[in-house]
Amino acid sequence: MREQIAPTKSNLLKINERLNIAREGYDLLEQKREILVSELMRKMEHVKILEKDLDKRVETAYPCLKRMLVVVGRERANKLAQNITYRYESREKTVVTAGMKIPGIEIQIPAMDLKYSPVNSFAECDETVLEFFELLKICTELAAIRTIVWRLAREVKRTQRRVNSLEKMVIPIASETSKYIESVLEERERDSFFASKLLKRKRSFRTVK
Repeated sequence: MREQIAPTKSNLLKINERLNIAREGYDLLEQKREILVSELMRKMEHVKILEKDLDKRVETAYPCLKRMLVVVGRERANKLAQNITYRYESREKTVVTAGMKIPGIEIQIPAMDLKYSPVNSFAECDETVLEFFELLKICTELAAIRTIVWRLAREVKRTQRRVNSLEKMVIPIASETSKYIESVLEERERDSFFASKLLKRKRSFRTVK
């Protein structure tokens, strides 16, 4: 498969220039893809560690909540929690990873604070709050890293498509076109050479006569 263009020297120069650019682009994109994949795998390992931490924290936090409800009672626990609010902030944050700037998220959770009166609470209340604050920290960190993973995976996919396009379409077509034009030009040169030789022979023959 090749481009349908006139086999001229100027077109050959253009095709070869385009082919060189495509090959350089392919090498650069392939390097980029390898770096992105490596970084993606590293982030995925981080995700796995956080998921394990999350599972462990869930295994301690929810039993702690159940114990607190048994000791304090649901009604009293609801009254203690009724007027308690914690403020947190989330914002988009540019993260530099694999040499690229990727939009991520940053979630700022409030400092751990027991906002109820110690007189009206039990040790189980304090323990439950501490457990769920730790759980919240892991959840926010996991959300942030998963956002980066998702965007890295999307960038890997986009880069892979461009690599495939260069490897399977742009470079082969340009290469075939270049070979075709070169062969046509070489054939023309041979024909011109033989025609020139034949013309000289005829002139030489006439001179002898």
